[in-house]
Amino acid sequence: QAQLVESGGGLVQPGGSLRLSCVASGFSFSAYGMNWYRQAPGKERELVALITSGGGGTTYVDSVKGRFTISRDNAKNTVFLQMNSLKPEDSAVYYCNRGGLRVPWGQGTQVTVSS
Repeated sequence: QAQLVESGGGLVQPGGSLRLSCVASGFSFSAYGMNWYRQAPGKERELVALITSGGGGTTYVDSVKGRFTISRDNAKNTVFLQMNSLKPEDSAVYYCNRGGLRVPWGQGTQVTVSS
């Protein structure tokens, strides 16, 4: 059974950094692109960043370009999201999921950017 476990969130001041991790199991991780999403209270879940199966290609939503970096370690079935220069509007629960046919969502990890 496919499973995703996100971690690394927390409370950070504006301008700060966090590194999120997502460990996947139950499917052939290296065969799939992986995506990071976020959902703020009262808003729909939005796609933030995606990375190809081999890690050679990445795409970002305009609001995070130049600040966030997605990467992956296929040997550890893990995808990362390095978030720098954080802003209050980045506050949300962050989730990862597989590209294409999604698997059940994990619990997500809360990111709060506040002074």
